[in-house]
Amino acid sequence: MIRGIRHTAAFSFLLLTALLVNAVRVQVFEAEGYTGNPANRRTAIARYAQPRGAVVVGGHPVTGSRDSGGRLRYERTYTDGPLYAPLTGFASQQYGTSLLESSEDGILAGTDDRLVVFPWWDGLIHRRPPGGRVETTVNPAMQRAAYHGLAGRKGAVVAVEPRTGRVLALVSSPSYDPGELSGNGRSVTGAWRRLNEAADRPMLNRALRQTYPPGSVFKVVTAAAALDSGLVKDLDAPLDVPDPYTLPDTRTQLGNPTEGCEHVGLREAFRLSCNTVFARLGVGVGERGMAEAAQRFGFNDRGLRIPSPVAPSTFDTRMHPAQLALSAIGQYDTAATPLQMAMVAAAVANDGQLTPPYLVERVTDAHGVMVATGARRPTRQVMNPATAEQLQEMMAEVVEHGSGRTAAIDGFIVGGKTGTAQHGVRNEGTPYAWFIAWVRDRQSHEPLSAVAVVVEDAEAEREDISGGGSAGPIARAVMAAGLR
Repeated sequence: MIRGIRHTAAFSFLLLTALLVNAVRVQVFEAEGYTGNPANRRTAIARYAQPRGAVVVGGHPVTGSRDSGGRLRYERTYTDGPLYAPLTGFASQQYGTSLLESSEDGILAGTDDRLVVFPWWDGLIHRRPPGGRVETTVNPAMQRAAYHGLAGRKGAVVAVEPRTGRVLALVSSPSYDPGELSGNGRSVTGAWRRLNEAADRPMLNRALRQTYPPGSVFKVVTAAAALDSGLVKDLDAPLDVPDPYTLPDTRTQLGNPTEGCEHVGLREAFRLSCNTVFARLGVGVGERGMAEAAQRFGFNDRGLRIPSPVAPSTFDTRMHPAQLALSAIGQYDTAATPLQMAMVAAAVANDGQLTPPYLVERVTDAHGVMVATGARRPTRQVMNPATAEQLQEMMAEVVEHGSGRTAAIDGFIVGGKTGTAQHGVRNEGTPYAWFIAWVRDRQSHEPLSAVAVVVEDAEAEREDISGGGSAGPIARAVMAAGLR
């Protein structure tokens, strides 16, 4: 009898040991696998059991939460969703997150360890802190001016503060309402399919994720390279460049969109936007010199984040001289995001110093206590200060006496560069209209903002399309909104 009890006790002990070992295996070694298993609904239920933190613009939340009453209780809501979608992105119970909703998800969802005041106690009772707040750098007035300026046309606008790198406006058009994707019902599935199949691609962030041939606005980079290298020492000295210019080692002749480009100096060539002059200067600087100049401005940087990831702008580093000539005028394989070209304008306005852009000013807990400031990268010198001063003069003349007159603002110094970028088979597509600009205080010369605008479907006849006509007024409206 006693022997049987002992055997039973021993067997029970083995079962208990096996149970404990299995519990340790499940809860310690395989916990992450079970947590991440799509069949496990507990994680999703816990994630949406409390309101999500707010994204803040100009001191006011532009996102919120709605109690749906379902198992996934709180759904994301958006104030002026299409206006701010290019910076907030979406937070969907069915399709995940994007842009700031993704890069700052830990803060907004309350899962970031920096929000926990008493880690041991909160872990013991399985309490999640309320979602924090993400305060952005965006100026609401400038954002609205950019959005209304594009008026639904395909394109993008980016404005930055040259000294600090703060992103002041970030607009992609056409846009969409991220609130349509917040829940998990049939309407969300239908909205997702409709938005992804739309011909105008409203969910594409054209400001950050789309690259375009920059066309003539890239001539700012080519001019900087020519001046820094010493290839051009006097802005007014005639350059030995014929019109048309025969591309190196070819019989192809490159012409100009306007007259008066033969044997002119750099100042006049910049005002007239002479393709021949800048193509020849690019060849003179050389492939290595042009590539290094472009990379200093941020081209070929695959690590740029604001904190949302930004598509790399590209300048080829292995080219035939004829291809280099075309790249120097923003054609061939040269491609840039609107953010990148805003960075170029900002570097000119900031005396040759480029401060990398950032979108998050700071993050706080739900009570407004600061958790961290936004990630910022150090300022770097991308061209000689003297070169930047010469470029400021030339860009100001474009606005005062050239094709950028539509960007002028009374009482302020405005510099700009227009551009049209050809694309499509045999360049048959409607050219993209570009305009990059900056505004400075006339007394202190403090750079106040720098803007890049690209319009894909400019409303004009092909021969009349220009950055000054289509994109210039938008740039002016955005800069002026920041001055009020």
